[in-house]
Amino acid sequence: MTQDVFETPLAYALESKTTPYEQLGGSGSNSRLPVQIEIGFVGLGRMGTAMAANLAAAGHRVIAYVRRPDRIAELTQLGLKPTTDITKLFDCAVVISMVPDDNAVRDVVLGREDLGIEGLGQGLRPGAIHLSMSTISTATASRLAAEHARQGQGYVAAPVFGNPDAAKARQLYIVAAGEAADIERCRALLDCLGQQTFVIGADPAVANLIKLLGNMMTATTLEMLGEAFALFVKRGLDPKPFVDVMTSTMFGGRAHRIYGDKMVRQAYAPGFVMPLALKDVRLALAEAESDGVPMPSVQVVRDRLATGIARGYAGLDWTALGLVAEQEAGLQVEPRSLN
Repeated sequence: MTQDVFETPLAYALESKTTPYEQLGGSGSNSRLPVQIEIGFVGLGRMGTAMAANLAAAGHRVIAYVRRPDRIAELTQLGLKPTTDITKLFDCAVVISMVPDDNAVRDVVLGREDLGIEGLGQGLRPGAIHLSMSTISTATASRLAAEHARQGQGYVAAPVFGNPDAAKARQLYIVAAGEAADIERCRALLDCLGQQTFVIGADPAVANLIKLLGNMMTATTLEMLGEAFALFVKRGLDPKPFVDVMTSTMFGGRAHRIYGDKMVRQAYAPGFVMPLALKDVRLALAEAESDGVPMPSVQVVRDRLATGIARGYAGLDWTALGLVAEQEAGLQVEPRSLN
């Protein structure tokens, strides 16, 4: 186990383990968090690493929890304070999580008794805030919010729209929901991470529902683009003029422009890999099924993503739905560009 060496100024400022953050601008206070309070970060994949590095570059002290000691040097060079001990985050006023799925975020909050790992729910001080930026189900969001409330802690759901490149450029769109005072205390952090934050109410589950449906709509858009491309390519035509016309007239939104261009170039480097896209589409379908809302077009997209993964494209961006559509149309094509 790697020994972590870093100071914890906040620990010196607090009188006891039970000092609530109300006294330091935490939950229950109307002020934003002091700049010098440390921020915890869990989930240092491509998205999380870019986000945590931006926070550090903005002057925040970021304690980054990782399970692999071999990443310590890399993260230290980015200005983070890496640790393989999650308890090092328990003195933080805010802990941000950016993990891949429901199981991972449940482990972060509830811990793993079988492995002797304590979670944020038990470990954080009363008044601390968990800023959950992962794409998860509404049921899990509600469960985590209830657990944090039981422990006297704040919980803000703030999933993001954008890929790792957007994260590096601080161009994410953030959808935030939770207690208004907790969101306000996180505002400076959100401003460091994205270009715009949409605050949509007090129920964290609603933020996650919006994110799931947004990803579902994007995946469906990619499927339709892929099917149209397949027809052009099968006739021996270049699909670029089609994209130019569509994005200059009826379909000028970001999804059509950005992903249409990537499909024209057959640029399938992630991005957003197909297994994660499939996870989100399945979650969206489960949300719809729970309320008896049919989504037949989304079921097609689910199957197409599963087909792509079965063909060995798990490491490709979800724009590879276009590749799958061409293959389903009988074209003998393989991914030619991963740039």
